[in-house]
Amino acid sequence: MIDKTYVTTMARYNAWQNSQLTAIVTKMDHDALIQDRGAFFGSILGTLNHLLWGDRMWLNRFGADVDAPARGDTTKLTPTIAAWSAERFQVDGRTTIWAKGLHNIDLAGDLSWYSGGHDKTLTRPLALCVAHFFNHQTHHRGQVHAMLTAAGQAAPVSDLVFMDDNGA
Repeated sequence: MIDKTYVTTMARYNAWQNSQLTAIVTKMDHDALIQDRGAFFGSILGTLNHLLWGDRMWLNRFGADVDAPARGDTTKLTPTIAAWSAERFQVDGRTTIWAKGLHNIDLAGDLSWYSGGHDKTLTRPLALCVAHFFNHQTHHRGQVHAMLTAAGQAAPVSDLVFMDDNGA
């Protein structure tokens, strides 16, 4: 289904996208970031927090050196964009380290975890879970992209094919 090249490419893409978003959102005022824009997670900061929460949760499940976040309101993981930015940078670094340390054989087999949302233990193919991890990031960054555009901000380039070999 997927291999290490896919995982490392998507880790680079994730960091590139988050770096571009950080450059935009750190210049916005707090009220604009927490304004309810009718998105599934409400605001720009709420959506960015949910994405960070999900990344931490999945990386912990994958055995990366990341603490799993507490259950609760995933939109309130960090209170400010400065706090989000610092944690986002750390998690992107951990994602890159995890991806580079993988071997193709590591993607074989199943992953089992307890899902609080489903209140039971789930088991799925690990490769599918990893593909979901990156798809989840892209999905919610697309929502942020739309909210930034609606807020009058210049949204970043998000096309994977335009990422250079350095992830920029």
